[in-house]
Amino acid sequence: MAQTDTLILASGSPRRVELLAQAGIEPTRLMPMDIDETPKRAEHPRSLARRLSTGKAQAALAAIKGDPAFAGSYILAADTVVSVGRRILPKTEMIDEASSALHLLSGRSHRVFTGVCLITPDRTVRQKVIDTKVRFKRLSTTDIERYLASGQWRGKAGGYAIQGIAGSFVVKLAGSYTNVVGLPLYETLALLSGEGFDVHAGWADA
Repeated sequence: MAQTDTLILASGSPRRVELLAQAGIEPTRLMPMDIDETPKRAEHPRSLARRLSTGKAQAALAAIKGDPAFAGSYILAADTVVSVGRRILPKTEMIDEASSALHLLSGRSHRVFTGVCLITPDRTVRQKVIDTKVRFKRLSTTDIERYLASGQWRGKAGGYAIQGIAGSFVVKLAGSYTNVVGLPLYETLALLSGEGFDVHAGWADA
């Protein structure tokens, strides 16, 4: 049975597309939203994840306003924030940012918050923030240098991608693994299902 509900994913993240595909869901349209992701002064990482995911969903809603093709669509957005205490680590674009993040994460625990926002066809807004605790091993100089050379840190919150080489850095993880990848599947499907989206429609073709 093919998926019949229209789903807009307000993200261009290949990881989120892959995670939804893993669950048998294919977004009808990808709409990456370019919003200011700068944390506010003293903003808690959880609050930032919630604010950015909601902002992206609402920006996508504004972008389709008046388009009858998407009048009955669901809009899904997510944003992932990595923090050590209240310190928010950036989505690393420069190698020095990634190096600094890896040195900070080495041998200690950090938290990954993903805000998930769903706007329903009747334009109700549903939100969740999922929290996972991750502990890294103590990284050697070689670990960090070779990881930086791999390029897998580029554009990643906290300077690493758990689904790649950095998965070997993880000593302990408490909570949702898919949350750390970028989209907590259990909670996301629960949100969709709770609002009438048929999450099982594509399972026969998955």
